Amino acid sequence: MTIGDNLEKLYGLPAFSFPGPSGTTAELPEPEAVAWRIATSSYDVEETWEEAFARFCAQVDTSGVRALIVGPWEDAYDWAPSEVIQALLAARDRLPALRSVFLGDITWEECEISWINQTDVTPLLNGFPALEEFGVRGGQGLEFPALRHEALRSLTMETGGLPAEVVRGVGASELPALEHLDLWLGTSWYGADSEAADLEPILSGDRLPRLRHLALRNSEIQDEVAAAVASAPVVARLDVLDLSMGTLSDDGAVALLGGQPLTHLEKLDLHHNYLSEPLRQRLSETFAAAGVEVDLDPDAAEAGEDDNGTARRYVSVGE
Repeated sequence: MTIGDNLEKLYGLPAFSFPGPSGTTAELPEPEAVAWRIATSSYDVEETWEEAFARFCAQVDTSGVRALIVGPWEDAYDWAPSEVIQALLAARDRLPALRSVFLGDITWEECEISWINQTDVTPLLNGFPALEEFGVRGGQGLEFPALRHEALRSLTMETGGLPAEVVRGVGASELPALEHLDLWLGTSWYGADSEAADLEPILSGDRLPRLRHLALRNSEIQDEVAAAVASAPVVARLDVLDLSMGTLSDDGAVALLGGQPLTHLEKLDLHHNYLSEPLRQRLSETFAAAGVEVDLDPDAAEAGEDDNGTARRYVSVGE
């Protein structure tokens, strides 16, 4: 799977692309009515992202803006969005209502997910203490040193390879309001180097007292993650558990079935998996009887083979 479409909504608001320099701004929506997407091109740049943002600030009453989507900046495959972050921080007094930011709404045609350069994104969270939702796409160069944020309710990191230091940084952060955590752990081919043990501070739930939706997905160590989740204290208070998009096999499914009860969940998402039909049937019957919605996909993911004939399993989003 590749990411072929831009975000359609953010913070419950429909996405609206701010017109380019040659576009018309005669009928712009009300500032608070949409999630504003500001972008330039990764190639053949007509203006820089910072110039587009300056036009946006000049033409829109930013005091009412609640959600911002950062699309491509110039040469995202070569350069991190450091100047984008600085531009947002410089305008923070003009954005008092901002509650949601997504950094890197970039499709594969604009820049493959593994090519997107990132940086330390925590200055945005520190600079916007009222922010409730934050998302980032791209793991190359991504940093997330531990922090404390009182208001953040949702944190999403979409990558083809999430560095272990980022996983540890999230786990060491104090996020008392966080309800939704979504980490795409990825594959070692594209920079993933975390182990299941790195997830322990997250799975203990000690710093995440309000967590209700946990997604640890798109991982090449999905069986190990499932085994760790099977005995994790945080699971007892979850409504949604998402272990989808990765290389989950029968070993991971057996660990889930043999671990703590999961019948309190509203949803268990295991789509894109490598389960045998007997295990799929067991999961379906076990959780359907308890009223848990289970997503097992109508079709299992397709394994490949190495040159020597060894079967290989792939995450859903890598390159």
